[in-house]
Amino acid sequence: MLASEDTAGLEALAREIARASWFAATGTPLTEADCADAAAYAAALGFGAVRVAPATSWPEAKRITNSAAAVAWWDAEDRLAKSMAPGPDLLPALTRVTDAASAVVHGAASIALARAGIADAALARAAAGAATQACFHAALALSRHAGEDHPFAIKFRLYQAGRWPLGIAGGTLHLL
Repeated sequence: MLASEDTAGLEALAREIARASWFAATGTPLTEADCADAAAYAAALGFGAVRVAPATSWPEAKRITNSAAAVAWWDAEDRLAKSMAPGPDLLPALTRVTDAASAVVHGAASIALARAGIADAALARAAAGAATQACFHAALALSRHAGEDHPFAIKFRLYQAGRWPLGIAGGTLHLL
């Protein structure tokens, strides 16, 4: 059975989603905090030290996300998520988190693209899907009391800061 403090934490996460700076920093220079969180995220996923590199534009982000080079990164996240598979008592709270994300992130991605002078509905959907998945993963980590150093918690912080982690390939983590 899901404890009331777990439900409260997930409800707070759902509210936090509406206040995050989704995609607001995309295309801007990376900050020290962005680089530190990105390096911590990669290390926590088991990739060790990686180079953190900015993707400077949405077209570059599209190229990176369409590349098959980040398969190991995707697989690492997938294995971690599967190892944290939720029980049926957690599904309603997780659904509320992903519903909260879905209500916000697509519009935020579309706005960020429009500000860059780009009309690409498929790219907006890809960015929104990645952000929604990050919210789901953050909820999984929170429900397991995984702590702020868990890779899913760190990745969520990157999104909160307005970034889009595009993947790890060839020893490099790309952030938009």
